[in-house]
Amino acid sequence: MTRGESVASDDRADIREDRRRRIREAVLTKGFVRATDLAAEYDVSLMTIHRDLDFLQTQGWLRKVRGGATGLPSAQFHGTVAERMSANSATKQQLARAAATLIGPGQTIILDDSTTCLHLTRELTGRTPLTVLTNSLPAVNALAREPGISLIALGGSYFPAYDAFMGLHTADSVEAFRADAFFMSTTAVTRGRCYHTSPETVQVKRAMMASATRTVLLADHSKFVRDGLYALAPLTDFDLLIVDDGLAQDQVREIRERGTDVMVVPRTG
Repeated sequence: MTRGESVASDDRADIREDRRRRIREAVLTKGFVRATDLAAEYDVSLMTIHRDLDFLQTQGWLRKVRGGATGLPSAQFHGTVAERMSANSATKQQLARAAATLIGPGQTIILDDSTTCLHLTRELTGRTPLTVLTNSLPAVNALAREPGISLIALGGSYFPAYDAFMGLHTADSVEAFRADAFFMSTTAVTRGRCYHTSPETVQVKRAMMASATRTVLLADHSKFVRDGLYALAPLTDFDLLIVDDGLAQDQVREIRERGTDVMVVPRTG
């Protein structure tokens, strides 16, 4: 097959989708791929590869960098759902258990798309009846058949890498509701402010914060040494921070002095 024939056939959706799937897998496996190598491997133009990388970046699968793309966590990319689910899993479970003690029968709560709040869905048994709003597809699947849970799925544009619905339509749908509490996590906490890696995430979480009477942030201590690209909100906008005892006591004290309550939980049961 000549390059011209290859470029012409590139418009076929099945070929394009298969190539993008394989590129995504290569980035996640290797950590970094070069655009020129991809163009040679798939016998397509460099422009075609850049379109592929642009698309995969908008879906949250990778981050474009000079010369190629990376799947390594950074201020602009926080890794896949699987990577986030396995990171500090035991600590996230402890945070979720602590958060569950704040939830009582009859309440309406909002859960974000974080893996920490996915752990929280497993702690809701016995606290029903509850109304739960969420944009997280795994959370929807986890709660769909739970007795006593009135589930409201927040739609919008689906982001496969986050396994969640985000963007303007999701944010707009949140505004139609009022909740007793909103539970969320964040990519990073730097200089007293929460950050995320995508503007769509920020847009949705701000709408969720505005729709809840009480906002609760669940963040393990590792979030306080990371960076994020898009500012979400200062810690002072949260009524409560639930964090593990890996966060330095002077930092806990400073957060409290600035007006946010802090619940410190042990990292092990």
